[in-house]
Amino acid sequence: MASQLLLTGLAPVIDPHIRILILGSFPGAASLAAQQYYAHPRNQFWRLVGALVGEDLYALPYTERLPRLLAHRIGLWDVLGACEREGSLDSAIRKPAANDFDRLHHLCPELETVGFNGQASGKFAPQFAENGYRTVVLPSSSPAHMAMTFEQKLEVWRELCR
Repeated sequence: MASQLLLTGLAPVIDPHIRILILGSFPGAASLAAQQYYAHPRNQFWRLVGALVGEDLYALPYTERLPRLLAHRIGLWDVLGACEREGSLDSAIRKPAANDFDRLHHLCPELETVGFNGQASGKFAPQFAENGYRTVVLPSSSPAHMAMTFEQKLEVWRELCR
């Protein structure tokens, strides 16, 4: 079987003032194609975060979502910076390469809480907890994770702001 092409993730959405960082696993095919976080129309990420901050982020054009996210002191990134994968499922990830998080304390000195969007990224929670961050493993916003209703997911996502 031929080796799959190495995929590269998206740049972090961070600044020195973020207090919350939400980490996904790795962008899905729709997000990579669009070069936008959570680009799949059925992904609930922008609706969930919008409900947390009291602003309809989903209704905004993508170019306006990121500055609004930062204005609410929330950053966005993925635990993996590269991998091989066919399709969008985390279970299909091969040869994962983690992003370099060593500089977070320097780049984001006000960062307190790291949220993990789903179980795959949540495997990194202990590493962040060891570095002094409060961690919250969240139910995935992915359309593949429909075991919980939007309201049930939102209740857990509210832990990010507590």
